[in-house]
Amino acid sequence: MTILAYSQEKIIFKDDFNQTQLDTIYWNYDLGDGCPELCGWGNEESQWYQKENIKVKDGFLHIKSSKKDQQYFSGKITTKDKISFQYGIIEVRAKVPNGKGLWPAAWLLGADISEVGWPACGEIDMLEYLGRDPNHLYTSLHTPASHGETINTKRTFVKDIDKGFHIYKTKWTKEFISFYVDDLLLYTFSPEVKNDETWPYDKPFYLILNLAIGGEFGGKEIDDTALPQEFVIDYIKVTQ
Repeated sequence: MTILAYSQEKIIFKDDFNQTQLDTIYWNYDLGDGCPELCGWGNEESQWYQKENIKVKDGFLHIKSSKKDQQYFSGKITTKDKISFQYGIIEVRAKVPNGKGLWPAAWLLGADISEVGWPACGEIDMLEYLGRDPNHLYTSLHTPASHGETINTKRTFVKDIDKGFHIYKTKWTKEFISFYVDDLLLYTFSPEVKNDETWPYDKPFYLILNLAIGGEFGGKEIDDTALPQEFVIDYIKVTQ
């Protein structure tokens, strides 16, 4: 069931993926390889996103990475132009895949990206895991003052993070953005000077879930023997 309403808990959006298919009232599929505007989706990634690699079953969202005839496939969904919000607590319970070249992520982009572009829109990376770097999580912020190889990032050792499900949480306020896994604080971002260059976070953002393959950050070396693999999401929730 997908929820879009205020309740006593002030849940403004929740999807626990208990339906039989993706709820396209709230989610969009991003398809293809990003060409011609953003080939390789800006990171020289190897995957072609397709609907077939996204399944909702048994109460979970499954985003599968696969390879067929020398082509890599995976899935990506967003709430762009459907669900956006300003400030809140974003929580994702998920199980990440492992294998060199795999790059699962839960993240947010400024809803004004079509008007101002990236990085002016801002980006919040609440979960990035790299199969080439086992037992480490990456949490990052991309702003006009620091983007690409951003300085606003934290690489944290979390033993067995690729074993079983974990809860990834981001607290976003007008003063700071903090990242957690299983209630362990990983990183807090709160620049002393907050302006459009350093803090493009006083406006609505939308949600993204995807599993990239390869690329500059994911790693050029891809372990084909690890495929297929799945990024499995139990639920995603936003409260205020």
